[in-house]
Amino acid sequence: MTTSGVRVRIAPSPTGEPHVGTAYIALFNYLFAKKHGGEFILRIEDTDATRSTAEFEQKVLDALKWTGLTWAEGPDVGGPYGPYRQSERKDTYRPFVDKMVNEGNAFRCFCTPERLEQMRESQRAAGKPPGYDGLCLHLKAEEVTARMEAGEPSVVRLKIPTSGSCDFHDGVYGDVSIPWESVDMQVLLKADGMPTYHMANVVDDHLMKITHVARGEEWLASVPKHILIYKYLGLEPPVFMHLSLMRNADKSKLSKRKNPTSISYYSALGYLPEALMNFLGLFFMQIAEGEELLDMEQLIANFDPDNLSKAGAIFDIQKLDWLNGRWLREKLTPEEYLARVFEWASENDRLTEALKLAQSRVTKLGELPNLAGFMLSNDVGLTPASFAGLKTTPADTLEIVTTVQADLEKILEWNVATIEEELRAISERMGKKLRVVTPPLFVAVSGSQRSLPLFDSMALLGRSVVRQRLKVAIQVLTTMAGAV
Repeated sequence: MTTSGVRVRIAPSPTGEPHVGTAYIALFNYLFAKKHGGEFILRIEDTDATRSTAEFEQKVLDALKWTGLTWAEGPDVGGPYGPYRQSERKDTYRPFVDKMVNEGNAFRCFCTPERLEQMRESQRAAGKPPGYDGLCLHLKAEEVTARMEAGEPSVVRLKIPTSGSCDFHDGVYGDVSIPWESVDMQVLLKADGMPTYHMANVVDDHLMKITHVARGEEWLASVPKHILIYKYLGLEPPVFMHLSLMRNADKSKLSKRKNPTSISYYSALGYLPEALMNFLGLFFMQIAEGEELLDMEQLIANFDPDNLSKAGAIFDIQKLDWLNGRWLREKLTPEEYLARVFEWASENDRLTEALKLAQSRVTKLGELPNLAGFMLSNDVGLTPASFAGLKTTPADTLEIVTTVQADLEKILEWNVATIEEELRAISERMGKKLRVVTPPLFVAVSGSQRSLPLFDSMALLGRSVVRQRLKVAIQVLTTMAGAV
């Protein structure tokens, strides 16, 4: 039990590789719970059935466990307010939605996807922000009943006040006022009976007795919808805290399209979880220069939730490198250091499987570093010379790598079979033979035209590392193609 009653949560969606931003938000909630003698909870928000997968959920759990964070309740450890997957709570939400509909605070909407798209196109053409126009807002009860009995698909939408503003206090931004006219009539219940994030989020936070909701600032604009749902249900909202987004040095949003953002990427490159948590934790406190090297207990002691910056947390990779180096040199004994090296090299059986793959390709063991070393390298050192021996032109090579890089994002489960299947499909779509498509990828992934089997290597390296190596290859090839 908590000593303070404080209960906070991290609620990631298992729809992709766990983002370092998830670790950032999770760490804040963890430190907040520890600082106040409260409890930290993990909930999986998988209402997006088309994109949520068991593989990505496991990656979320593995990534957060790697960071060293622990939770009192969650899908893997259970707890008194389970289940902790929203997909397993489908029947929980319906009474709350029905209450809002019956009391006139939500309404059935029968608009088709085609009609909604036409509406948005008209709004965009008129320079208006897209939002539901209220066509079904005033349907008579008899018509709604008849259309539902006829089996016509429908969703449930939130009714929004027509004037005034939503005024609330945020733990970071202070007093906030958002006009109701800028708030959309949000879908609460989808046609398949599953709630949207907004509805499930509110109901689960209430039932799980969450006292403080700390999340990224991108959710600040959604607070009026959530406050309205709490009000319509007669429930007390939690305290909201919206943390500044992590940004690149140029203040642009930290995005996988620009930079590596997956937790697994930093794990694969040999960053220590303690160093990453140390780096992220510094965003939540004021520390004098020279005192930045902090373990988790020190982070908890120095955590200052009342003095948070709204300016944005700059993800400075050089500072992370500096901290990681200090952790390796100053915080680990030689025995601990060696243990970490072997643990890192053995992650996902990467080294063992790579050595097995190399067995049929070596004549002496001294060739192994050149042949399999790319499995453990941060950077394979791609230059124009790396691609010079290929039969394809720089422009064709660039087209191949660019196409593959984009299409690999569509793979839900990352393994040898799915990678091979997707690359064969890409080759067919491009009208090229597979033996033409694979050589540029050998170079992009390994830095060499003589390497381990491609599909196996990509599977072992992992999605996030492959993504980054293809990005680097695209940069090199873009320069080559432009110079021709």
